[in-house]
Amino acid sequence: MRILAIESSCDETAAAVLEDGARVLSSVVASQLELHAKYGGVVPELASREHLRAVVPVVAEALRKAGVDWKDLNAVAATSGPGLAGALLVGLTYAKAIAFAAGIPLIAVHHIEGHIQAVFLEARQQGSPVELPALALVVSGGHSHLYEVTGRGYEVPGSNEVMGSGYRLLGKTRDDAAGEAFDKVAKLLGFGYPGGPVIDRLAPYGDPHAVPFTHARMKGNTLDFSFSGLKTAVLRWVESHGLEVEIEARRALLRRDPQPTNEAWLSVTPQATLDLLASFQAMVIDELLAHTAAAAGQLEDVRSIVITGGVACNAGLRAARGSSGLACRFTFRLRRSPPTTP
Repeated sequence: MRILAIESSCDETAAAVLEDGARVLSSVVASQLELHAKYGGVVPELASREHLRAVVPVVAEALRKAGVDWKDLNAVAATSGPGLAGALLVGLTYAKAIAFAAGIPLIAVHHIEGHIQAVFLEARQQGSPVELPALALVVSGGHSHLYEVTGRGYEVPGSNEVMGSGYRLLGKTRDDAAGEAFDKVAKLLGFGYPGGPVIDRLAPYGDPHAVPFTHARMKGNTLDFSFSGLKTAVLRWVESHGLEVEIEARRALLRRDPQPTNEAWLSVTPQATLDLLASFQAMVIDELLAHTAAAAGQLEDVRSIVITGGVACNAGLRAARGSSGLACRFTFRLRRSPPTTP
């Protein structure tokens, strides 16, 4: 059983060929990072146009690397949401055309379920399947969600929040997602886009306790996330400390070198700003893990915790909870003592 999978939800055009739901025969990604970096974030219309240019050659390369032809495919899958509407339309429309022309089924994939199932796939490949029920923290540039996972789900038409039987939404972001907060703070401080990886690289040089940020206080569902207040607190700190000169120095560095080394960044970043970065990252990580721990405490029989999404690459987050080595995502297990017999 060979499935061609297409992803175009944001700023990367990707295609892969999978065999029997377990083997990845090929995976090809075309990034738009350099295009959007000059604008300080993803421009939806530009992203859609780049997907139009890239989707055909990316799919062709994925088939070539997998050593398969159109006649060898049993189905085609594509991300159907959530994501940028125009970007999603490109990948989904191309997948529909392939399915129609080849006479094979079309599988619509929920973006967030894809993040979760990617961890399950890699865990199976490594011979250590994720035990169910599991708690999944999906944390990326667009999402900060907590799900209880009891099995495979299915997409509910018109819904981006409930993926059907097998998943239960426990909490989500009410404003900025964690990755978005990282990028916006980095842009504010002159580190460019994407800024999350830069903050992660420089945070170890600062004191994570130097700036006393406070946790968001949520009304209603206490498992929901909010990072807009933390982002505003960073803005107020910057305004009160007069960082205009050093911010401009970092922007000038980016104009000279789009990919500065740590040493170059450190040469234009005073210790006080490094402390700010470390404190900001520590608070984001603490919020993510505190909510995850609270959710785990509310579930009686959870066996595993899965952390996935782009922010799972964050070295600070991985260090805070340990890693099993899964690329850009990791799991850790909760072992509960058996109940005692009265």
